[in-house]
Amino acid sequence: MNFTRWSARLPGITGTQRRAAARPDLATVADGRADGTVPAARAEQLTDDTAPVPAVDELPAREVLDRVPALVALVHGPDHRIAYVNDAYAAAFGVRPLGGPACEALPELRELGLLPLLDQVLRSGRPRTLKSRKAPDGRSYTFTCTPVAEPKGDDRDGRGVLVFATDVTDHADAAERLRASERQQRETAVTLQRSLLPQVLEQPDDLRIAATYQPGGTEAAVGGDWYDVITLGGGRTALVIGDVMGRGVRAAAVMGQLRTAVRAYARMDLPPHEILQLLDGLAADIDANQIATCVYAVHDPNEGRLVYASAGHLPILVRDENGTVLRADEPTGPPLGTGGWVHASGSVPLGPGSTAVLYTDGLVERRDEDLDEGIAALERALAGATGSPQVVCDRLVRSAGVQADHDDDVAVLVLQHPARTGPDGELFRNAALELLGGVEAAPRARAFATGVLASWRFPPELHDLGVLAASELVANSLQHGTPPMRLRLRRTDRRLIVEVTDGDDHLPRRRRADPGDESGRGIAIIATIATSWGARRTPGGGKAVWCEFTLPGPAGRRGPR
Repeated sequence: MNFTRWSARLPGITGTQRRAAARPDLATVADGRADGTVPAARAEQLTDDTAPVPAVDELPAREVLDRVPALVALVHGPDHRIAYVNDAYAAAFGVRPLGGPACEALPELRELGLLPLLDQVLRSGRPRTLKSRKAPDGRSYTFTCTPVAEPKGDDRDGRGVLVFATDVTDHADAAERLRASERQQRETAVTLQRSLLPQVLEQPDDLRIAATYQPGGTEAAVGGDWYDVITLGGGRTALVIGDVMGRGVRAAAVMGQLRTAVRAYARMDLPPHEILQLLDGLAADIDANQIATCVYAVHDPNEGRLVYASAGHLPILVRDENGTVLRADEPTGPPLGTGGWVHASGSVPLGPGSTAVLYTDGLVERRDEDLDEGIAALERALAGATGSPQVVCDRLVRSAGVQADHDDDVAVLVLQHPARTGPDGELFRNAALELLGGVEAAPRARAFATGVLASWRFPPELHDLGVLAASELVANSLQHGTPPMRLRLRRTDRRLIVEVTDGDDHLPRRRRADPGDESGRGIAIIATIATSWGARRTPGGGKAVWCEFTLPGPAGRRGPR
C-alpha cells in the first residue's frame, strides 16, 4: 500500500511533506521488521544528538506518527485493510501484516469490540471515541477513531480510519482503586445504616406495622433514612420516619444519634411538636451544617386519629376503609437543624380499617418529574394496595419502580388499624365513666370498674387488681386534680389499661411516703401492682395518668406480630 496516498489526505500536510513520505527509507519502515528492531536509518536519526532536529511542520505525517508514544494504526476501505501501524503499536501487539483486513490482522481490535466503531466512522464521517478499554496486553487504552479522507463518488475504498490509542492504564488503575474504595465505604455505610435501624419492629396491640429500607444503588452512596416504632404505654404508639441530608457514613451516624434521641424524648410522652422542638436543637448541636427532615406521629386507639408534627418532611398518606386516600399536608415546619421555628401539631383520621404510609423522598422523587407527581402516583398506588402491611409496603416500592440500582435510598413505614369483628372484636373493648368530683366519685368509680371487669370475664386476681388501680387513680385525681375527670378502661388481646384524666396539668411522680404522711402512697401502690404506669399532659390542658396489666396466658405472653 502506498502510504503517500494516505498522507496526502491527512489534514495539514504540505506537498513537500507528501513527497518526503514517499522516500524509500520510510517505505521500508512501513513494511515493519519481524524482530521489532528499529531500522538503521531511523536509529541514526533518533540517537544522533548532534544532528539538527527538524521543526514539526517540516516532518512528513508518517514520521510524526512514528515518533509519538501513542499507538497508531491506519486502515482503509470497508474491510478496514491495514495501511500502516507505528512502532508503538507493533511493540504493544506485535508486527501486523500490511494489506490484511482488520478482522484477521488486528484481532486485538476485534476483542475490544472496535470493529463496529470503525464501521460507524466510515458511515458517518465523524470521529468516535472508546474510553478506557483493557487490551489483551493487560493495559488500558482510550481509542479514538478518526476519518482521514472524504469519499470520491462511489469509491468507498477512498476512505480510511486513523486509530489512535492512548495508554491510560495508570488512570484506569487509579479509577478502579477509587471505585473499590467507594464500594467499601458504601458497604460500611450500609452496614452501619442497617445496624442502626430497628432489627424487629415493635407491634402495638391495636396496629399492624411493617417497614422496609432499600439502600441506594452502587452509583449512589447510602443516605440517612430511618424509621422507628415506639410503644408509649396506655395503648398509644409513636411512629417516626426521617431523612438526614447527605450521604455516606456521616449521614448514617447522624441518623443513629437522632433515632436514639427520638426514643429518649418519646419516653417523656410529649406532644409531637414538642418532640420536634427538642430534636431541632439537638440536630444543630450534632452538626450545624447537617439538616434532616422528620415526621413524628402518635396514634391513640381511643381517639381514632393520628396526631403528628412534620419538620420539612413529605406528607403522610392515609387510606380509609372505603379506599379514599387523604394527604395530610399541614402543618409542616422547616427541617431539623435550621432553628428559629415553633413547630405545630396536626391530626388526620385513622379509624378501624385505615392504612397510613410514612415514607422518604427516595420513593417519590425523580429528577425528570415534579415531586407532586410522584406523591400523586403513590396515592394512586395506595388506593389499590390491599393486604397485610408488608404486602402493601412491597407493592408501593414496586409501583414506584425502585430497583437495586435506584439512585437514592428509600424507607417506607406502613401501619394498619384493623377493623375487628366477631370473636376477635370481643378481645378489644372500651368503657368510660365521666366523674364530676365530690365524695361520690370514688365509690362510683369502684362500682363501675367492678361491673365492667366482671363483664369482661377477667380472672379474680386481675379483676381485683384492676378495681384497686381504678380506685387509687381516681383518688389521686380527686386529691390533686381538677374537674372534669374521666375514668377509662380498655382491654386488648394482651393487656388491661386503666386511665384517669383530669383538668390539672401537674404530673404525679412516685415518691417515698413517710410513716406520718397522709398522702403519697397512691402512685407507689400503682407502681407496685401494675406492669407499667405513666402520665402525660393532654393537648387541651390537663393530664392523663394510666397503668396497665399484662393478661395471663398465651395471649398476654404473645410477642411482636
